[in-house]
Amino acid sequence: MMALVLLVQSPALAETSAKSKSPEVIQLTVNDAIGPATADYIERSLAKAEARRAELVVLRLDTPGGLSSSMRDIIKHIAASSVPVATFVAPSGARAASAGTYILFASPVAAMAPGTNLGAATPVQIGGISLPKPSQDPSEESAKPSQPQDASKRKAVNDAVAYIRGLAELHGRNVDWAEKAVREAASLPAQEALALNVIDLMADNTWDLLQQLDGREVQLNQRRLVLHTAGAEVVEMPPDWRSELLSVLTNPNVAYILLLVGVYGIIFEFLNPGGIVPGTIGAIAIVLALYAFQLLPISYAGMALILLGIGLMVAEAFEPSFGILGIGGVVAFVIGSIILMDTDAPGFGIDLSVIVTFAVLSVLVVAAVVHLAFKSYRQPVVSGLQELVGSEAVVLTDFNGKGQVIVHGEHWQAVSEVPLKQNQTVRVTGMKHLTLQVMPIETDSATTEEATS
Repeated sequence: MMALVLLVQSPALAETSAKSKSPEVIQLTVNDAIGPATADYIERSLAKAEARRAELVVLRLDTPGGLSSSMRDIIKHIAASSVPVATFVAPSGARAASAGTYILFASPVAAMAPGTNLGAATPVQIGGISLPKPSQDPSEESAKPSQPQDASKRKAVNDAVAYIRGLAELHGRNVDWAEKAVREAASLPAQEALALNVIDLMADNTWDLLQQLDGREVQLNQRRLVLHTAGAEVVEMPPDWRSELLSVLTNPNVAYILLLVGVYGIIFEFLNPGGIVPGTIGAIAIVLALYAFQLLPISYAGMALILLGIGLMVAEAFEPSFGILGIGGVVAFVIGSIILMDTDAPGFGIDLSVIVTFAVLSVLVVAAVVHLAFKSYRQPVVSGLQELVGSEAVVLTDFNGKGQVIVHGEHWQAVSEVPLKQNQTVRVTGMKHLTLQVMPIETDSATTEEATS
């Protein structure tokens, strides 16, 4: 009987236990430029939140902007998530500029902390085209003559406007200001953003945000969902080792350094076959660099110039041109490095100090090669026919006319106009058909003395 009572009560107990369990809120933190690593981090974190049946995902955001491709990937993941996402620009002093503004508009809940701002969502470069700064005076814009690339610029801006308007309409936010953020690079502080219906609410911290969201209805995948966040357990989900590694690799400066380390490692391996270590390190570095570059918006012209520059500097080492090839290589290398990243997105440019450092190192290498070339040019020849003529040889066996001599430890056929004896020291005066012409040193000295007298 007791067993039957327990069996009947067990579903009810399980249901009561499930109801009493506090809802779980996953908190993600992005405090850098939006890039491939950020998109990967958010994508996998949202998948974990769905598996844990979390009530809400809070994305604490502080970003200057980033890559358009990564931003769109993040927005797709937010839109497809079965767990609602509340993007929270925090703490005070944080911002959601450029790509961050689009992510804020795409989230079911948009919140900001006091002292934060959003906006400046004008695309600064798309497909290698640098867009102009928006004019403050419309008449000034209309007075400008039409340029061949104006259509491309307008196309890029209009595409961004349509995209952010669609995101604003999806969650019932201020569509007109969203367009203004793109066309005029407008920005707003948190208080004004709330007053203009750009965001949904302001909160001092995550706890305050969850209290305000409790009982709030949000739209998620064409359905309405009521949030239960009061007393929720907040679980921090920081980037794991994979996201951290991807963040390092997709740093343009790191990818650039890996590329150069890889190329120089392979070159050193070819210059010193069998070294193994330079070749192994170089191959690994090149593979990592190529992986990073396929995730980043690079200019293939810049990459070609970098490789051309390195090739010219290597050619200077093998075929000394007294600096002409080397200088040309350094110039191509520097120009290619400057234009390598095909974007003006903040945080995704190669630091000028890194470029200058490698350029200086390359100049020093070229200078060393040129110095060695000049030094070698001034030194006497130490091999070949010119080196043999004038050197001393030792007669191997007695001969009259033709025999053998030893020069530098090598046996040579030799001819002489006078008889020579074994172990006699002779001087090489010439060579014809791989046969040395020799004469005794004593005779040579006597002839020299007669000529002097």
